[in-house]
Formats: sequence, C-alpha cells, structure tokens
Amino acid sequence: MFLILKDKIDNLCDYTYNFTWQNNKIHLDSVIPSQEGTNHTFSDIVNELKKGNEVHIKGNAGKGLGYSMGVNLKHFGGTGGVEKAGKIFIEGDVLSEMGMGMAAGIIYVKGNVDEPYGNIVEVASDEAGYRKFRSITDILHQGMGKDVLIKNNYAAQKNELTLDDGIIRGTIAARCDRNGLVTVEGDVHNGCGLLMQKGTIHITGNSGMNTGAHLDGGIIVVEGTTGEFAGAYMKKGTIILMDAKGYAGANMKDGVILSKKSVKVSNPVEELEISQEDANMIRKNLGIGHVEAMSYHKYGIVKERLVRMRDGSVVVRKVSE
Repeated sequence: MFLILKDKIDNLCDYTYNFTWQNNKIHLDSVIPSQEGTNHTFSDIVNELKKGNEVHIKGNAGKGLGYSMGVNLKHFGGTGGVEKAGKIFIEGDVLSEMGMGMAAGIIYVKGNVDEPYGNIVEVASDEAGYRKFRSITDILHQGMGKDVLIKNNYAAQKNELTLDDGIIRGTIAARCDRNGLVTVEGDVHNGCGLLMQKGTIHITGNSGMNTGAHLDGGIIVVEGTTGEFAGAYMKKGTIILMDAKGYAGANMKDGVILSKKSVKVSNPVEELEISQEDANMIRKNLGIGHVEAMSYHKYGIVKERLVRMRDGSVVVRKVSE
C-alpha cells in the first residue's frame, strides 16, 4: 500500500485509532487527510499491517505513528496479546511517540525521529537509506535474530537488554510476557511496563506518568522519582520506587507497591506491613542492606482483616465478605 502525504498526519498506523473509544477524533473509516491520488482510510493501513504487508508513506508523519502496532486489541474483540505485523516505510521525518505500545512489526524511517520514542530501539538497517526500528517487546520475545543494535546492548543468553543511548522512551516492554531484564541508564517517558506480564524493568533515573499502569506481573524498579498514577489499574506484580508524584495505585486490583518514601494512595489501597520476602526482593533489585530495605513502605489491597467477635474471640475474614 502506498500513500503520498502533503502534510504531517498524527496517529498513522495507530491500532487504537487514537483510542477512538475514548474520543471521536478519529473514526476507523475516516479518510486520511492530505493524500495525493489515493483515498485510504485509517483502518485500511492498519488492516494492511495486520495481514503482514507493507505500508509505504512518502512525506512526514506526525505523532503516534504505529501506536500499539502488533497488538490484537481487546476493544476490537481480540485477545489483548501480541500478533505478527508488517512493515511501515516512512520517506520523511516522524514526530514524537513513534511506536508507543508497539509489540511487533518493523518501522523504517528515511529521516529524523523526534523524542520521546515509544517501545522501540534502532537496529542496523537492511534497507538502503532508511533507519530501522524494532519493538523492545518483540526483542524480549523473539531475540535479535540477524539484527544488530545501534548504541545499546543485548545479552541473548540471559535475555537482558541495556538501553544506554540517552534516548527518552515510553511504554518500555509493553505487554511483555517473557522473563528478561531491561535496564535503562537514565530517565524514561510515560507508561513503562504497560500491561507487562513477565520480566523486569530497572530504571536508574526518573520515570514518567502511568508507570506500571495495568501491570499484570513482573517487576518495575525506579531509582528516581516516578510520575503521577504509578500502578494505576495494576492487577499483579511489584513496583519498587524511591517516591512518586501524586497518587499511586489508582483502581489497583492486586500487586504490591514498595516505596522508600511514603506515597499518597486512595481506597482500596492501604499501607501494609512489609515482610521479609518484600525486603529480600528490594535488596535483590537495589543491592541495599537489610535494615534499609525493611524501612520501605508497602502498599496494596487488604484481603483479610482480624475481626473480634462478641464472645471475645478473634477470626480472620476476607474483606469482600
């Protein structure tokens, strides 16, 4: 499929159609503006990628290119898991947040890409004149294959990816369901660990908003300050923080947030008593002493409470009862 664009258009090849279920800015059958000689809709190019085919765009792309590319989205009746995707070729520049939430497929760009990036990393290109980008989640799932990273490092035997190129990225390891480790030497953008099920993300700097949102397993470690809404809608897993802005754990269903400094939480999240198991996890991931680890604050959902009966006896009851 080929398109020639006269202007920069946001949300091209965006599997969520700019989260069309939350607003009416983009309809699946809307014709992409500023085309020359074609009338492709936003859904036409997404469906082409879902078939494993190529989409070639001559011109500059706006923000959000390839959002959630390679995801079988539940909102549209899918499983929420990762599926194979095709290739995007952009003969021009791309604005920020390219590949946010991207889980599969390849993006080729003949031009500049603005930061912050999404869940992508650059590899040596096999197409002359183009830069090549792959999903971090795809690398954790499938390995590097014949690809070679540019400026970063990957240890295949341990499935460990180190990002030390100084580029700001968001939604790192989104929807990852493999054991592995992503270490970020520096700061990250929003949504790191989004819907992650397995693996560990270790961020040595600060993290943006919605860190660990919808987390469904695994571990996220942030040595710096975490932005608002950390652990929102969290279902499982562990987030280890230094501290967090705003409220953490909004609409949290399960899992644990461990923080060096106290953080604000709202019902049904409460501060719990830290356990030896929690301290061991903190020590393992941060390399600190036992006393310091035990001083961390623990937040989660209270599942059982001690209830004193009229006869003076004490019983344990589930909170839901």
